[in-house]
Amino acid sequence: MSDSKTFQIPEEMVARYASLNEKAKKIEEELAEMKKIFNSFFDHTHGKLCKGEERIGDYKIQRQIRHSEQYHPEKTVKVLEDLNLTDCIISVKQPDKQKIDAALTLGMLSPEELKDCLIRKSSQAIVVKPIK
Repeated sequence: MSDSKTFQIPEEMVARYASLNEKAKKIEEELAEMKKIFNSFFDHTHGKLCKGEERIGDYKIQRQIRHSEQYHPEKTVKVLEDLNLTDCIISVKQPDKQKIDAALTLGMLSPEELKDCLIRKSSQAIVVKPIK
């Protein structure tokens, strides 16, 4: 950790960060509201979940529709098992955190035995709030 006396952050920069962060929140809210209006417009003029395109003044506005599909895990596994197609099912072995924690609490497992298995993740967040 560096000495805070040799490296300083100007108060003006912190104030600017707080101001921009607040503006960003307001902009995101306004954009979300506009997207709702645009989607309502396209629902009305082109149909729900239909792509569309309109020229409005010097702008072209488009709505694109993206689709994705995936199999419902439990239902699909049930059907595949009923059809005896277990080759189409993958088995995923993963640790059960609750049971591991219980085993640690009960002394059935020591933290030392799992020390090389533990993955720690950290993330950074900057929060600026006015003091006044």
